[in-house]
Amino acid sequence: MTADLLAPLDLAFWNLETAEHPMHLGALGVFSAHSPTAGAHAADLLAARAAAVPGLRMRIRDTWHPLAFGAAVREPAPGFDPLHHVLLHAPTPDFQAEAGRLMQRPLDRTRPPWEAHVLPGEDGVTFAVLFKFHHALADGLRALTLAAAVLDPMEGPEPRRRTRPGAEEETTWVRRLLNAPADLAAGVSGRIQDALSGAGRALDIGASVAVSGLAVRSTPALTSEPSGTRRTAGVVIDVDDVHRVRKAVGGTVNDVLIGVVAGALRRWLDERGDGSAGVVPRALVPVSQRRPRTAQRQGNRLSGYLVRLPVDQAEPLARLAAVRAAMDRNKDAGPRRGAGAVALLADHVPALGHRIGGRSPGRPRGGGSTCS
Repeated sequence: MTADLLAPLDLAFWNLETAEHPMHLGALGVFSAHSPTAGAHAADLLAARAAAVPGLRMRIRDTWHPLAFGAAVREPAPGFDPLHHVLLHAPTPDFQAEAGRLMQRPLDRTRPPWEAHVLPGEDGVTFAVLFKFHHALADGLRALTLAAAVLDPMEGPEPRRRTRPGAEEETTWVRRLLNAPADLAAGVSGRIQDALSGAGRALDIGASVAVSGLAVRSTPALTSEPSGTRRTAGVVIDVDDVHRVRKAVGGTVNDVLIGVVAGALRRWLDERGDGSAGVVPRALVPVSQRRPRTAQRQGNRLSGYLVRLPVDQAEPLARLAAVRAAMDRNKDAGPRRGAGAVALLADHVPALGHRIGGRSPGRPRGGGSTCS
């Protein structure tokens, strides 16, 4: 694999990171173990498989190329060693607590920005694997693809062989050369139209962001300064129960799960003593822009829907109805419009702008919620 420039959104994620606000995502899986040494065996197997996954060998390096001032490149890491990334820990009685501690630690930016932590259980019959991927390396779906390649590697397609152009192709090249002036004029016209269209879309998204912030009441528990600490908690939900709710009241599986998140936030705020009355925080629901032909590409291909979580609704069905209505409005507009599509504006910011803006002390505080 060769080096390539980071796309604007990837570069934004790379430059937004601080020690208090690491920009990685994670996934925790818990597995049954047939013996107390199953965790160690899993770590050895993951390391062996990771060495064969090209996407996991890529590091990110800042560059000051005159044609891409302030940019960064994704390139193969010299001397890549999977043992620096697949780490076996001592047995633990609490996977969630250990995962929270590990998630608060930023990834090593001098190496390919990912880690797999194997956590044997003290009970000897379970172990867990925590995957961490920097957002500049992969979005959620791409991270799952990389993790699946390690957990369950599959044969990739055969590379396409290069062939020398034949007479017919050479004739085509001559025609293209003769038509170059007309093509150039058409290209300039197309770029102007794209620029105007992009400016209009940026104004539309910016206006939507401003409107979405009106009359939104949050709470200090959700808008405090980031501390850098992380806590994780998990609950097992039977997917059949989710489908039964969906079939009974309509909507999608995601609608039901977002409604559950809103209910959990309501209970958490009330139990803390902060109160949930009138609290309607905004949540960014990521929307993948990947297509089958881009499934294996590095980096981020995402937009999002920005919805108000009906935390103030006491009745579960009312919460679900509010979520459904908000998601339906977003889907009608599409993932490339509205406040949630603000990630797409990264394409209109030059590399140096991401470098300066990402490290500015005036960056927005962490205070929203993200559902995925």
